[in-house]
Amino acid sequence: MGSFWHAFADMSAVEANGPFVIDRAEGTHVWDESGKRYLDATAGLWFANVGFGRAQIAEAVATQMEKLPAYSTFGDYSNRPAEALCDLVSELAPVPNSKVFLTSGGSDSIETATKMARRYWQLVGEPERQIFINREHAYHGMHISGTSLAGIPANAAGYGDFLEEVEQVAWDDAAELAELIHKLGARNVAAFFCEPVIGAGGVFPPPEGYLKAVRQVCRDTGVLFIADEVITGFGRCGDWFASGRFDLEPDLITCAKGITSGYLPLGAVVAAPRVADEFYAARAGMFRHGYTYSGHAAVAAAAIANLDIIESEDLLGRARELESELPAALERLMTLDVVEEIRSGLGVLAAVQLDPDRLEEDPALPMKVVAGAREAGVLTRALGPGALQISPALVTSANDLEEMVSGLAIGLEAAG
Repeated sequence: MGSFWHAFADMSAVEANGPFVIDRAEGTHVWDESGKRYLDATAGLWFANVGFGRAQIAEAVATQMEKLPAYSTFGDYSNRPAEALCDLVSELAPVPNSKVFLTSGGSDSIETATKMARRYWQLVGEPERQIFINREHAYHGMHISGTSLAGIPANAAGYGDFLEEVEQVAWDDAAELAELIHKLGARNVAAFFCEPVIGAGGVFPPPEGYLKAVRQVCRDTGVLFIADEVITGFGRCGDWFASGRFDLEPDLITCAKGITSGYLPLGAVVAAPRVADEFYAARAGMFRHGYTYSGHAAVAAAAIANLDIIESEDLLGRARELESELPAALERLMTLDVVEEIRSGLGVLAAVQLDPDRLEEDPALPMKVVAGAREAGVLTRALGPGALQISPALVTSANDLEEMVSGLAIGLEAAG
């Protein structure tokens, strides 16, 4: 066994069975070292929006690396790819004249947003606003802030308390959010974190009117509305941002994954003028926060090339088509007794929920289904509430959907 400590892994099981090594990828498929092909039903980890094997991105990175791979962007240092990328993301953002702070990934972006929120309230003279509110089922990364904001209990278990000023509400009840803010006192609440579609917690699309309602609650109380679009950004919900599709006008947007389609690690926080203007004022002084690779030149070049592909190939339009094609394809799985429901209907996101009674009888059932599907040539993964993640690339074809559903059916039938 090698020395690689895998993420989110039971390493005793990995050591016992050996790693599953992905060797290469093209389009919507990956191959293992033996040459077996698999349909990737998860787009890596929600990120491969444009699919694999895009020479345009690789060439952009190689060209930039030959010229300038990276340099610090602390203080007044900069580079043209980082400048161009931030201008582009600002143009795509749902709030005009937003500023863009670059990070190394989604968890970094959440950590940055929590610090921005706290610092913002200090700058405007309300330092007592310390409390963050999250939702059940929410996943906001695995840094200190994200772990504290976890709506998936298992992700916070075993670490003790980090941020103590965190409260949680139901994932689908705007009235509960309003009541909690009233109970806590609006002047004590810094921000509300909201995934437009809950992702790793089980793929829960928002109930009709929910997003508009919680956004209005935050407006009425002055609480910062932070849209966690690490998964939903850059096309996955049929628009550049789900926040734009639903006219949410967030104060902060956290993003990552689809910004480069995973070709290189990158995240960002998009700050609306309400927040950014306070940091840009002369009285604000230095914002003592950042990362070694904030504004990494080669990574920014990858992102620009990736966003160009999304635009030139109208993958936003393709995502809107898949929004109906995906649930229609998955519907045939409802004939299997082991399947309780299919959650989908917003963007290229879905979950196959397994029957609760079967889960109670056999808690290992999701992993058995995942293993069976892999054997049948389809890669998926288990999500928190005993569901299967379905989030294929935005370039997925009708034939890909058929291949995916056939492999999932085999895995479900074998395990159920």
